[in-house]
Amino acid sequence: MSAVADVRAPARGEAVSFYRLIWLMPAAFALHICEEWFGGFANWVTHVVGGEMSPSTFLVNNAGFMAVLVALTTLAGATRKGWAVFLLMFWASANLFWDFLFHVFTVPLFDRYSPGLLTATLLYFPISYLVARAALAERVLPPALFTLACGLGAALMGFVIWAGLYHFAV
Repeated sequence: MSAVADVRAPARGEAVSFYRLIWLMPAAFALHICEEWFGGFANWVTHVVGGEMSPSTFLVNNAGFMAVLVALTTLAGATRKGWAVFLLMFWASANLFWDFLFHVFTVPLFDRYSPGLLTATLLYFPISYLVARAALAERVLPPALFTLACGLGAALMGFVIWAGLYHFAV
């Protein structure tokens, strides 16, 4: 098979490859960060959630999260190794799927709009679903490892909330 055949667009009705879909994640993350920034997420954390976050902390944290997401997406796409896909699914599930749930649950919990809710709902959830479906259908990870990666992603998201919003308060 030639290199040209490898980069062709999928035929009508053909599934889009996992390794193409994963690039939607950094794109969605970038749009989500814009929504959070312009929606005043740092201020919302401080005044609504009862945590503490400065705008500069918001930018530094999310620049770091984006760098890791792009690096892991690149690594998984370039190597196509199970360990690289595992790391990507771990990181991406925390920063996309579990962040979607964070935004969805904080709205009724605090009775206020959560900056980032729109992109989390319109982008994070469907992209997470499509990537998960492709990962399992194409067997890029066994189901047990995919589930483990996502479970560890939930723990990571919990840690990020505890450390980043509440600064390890108990």
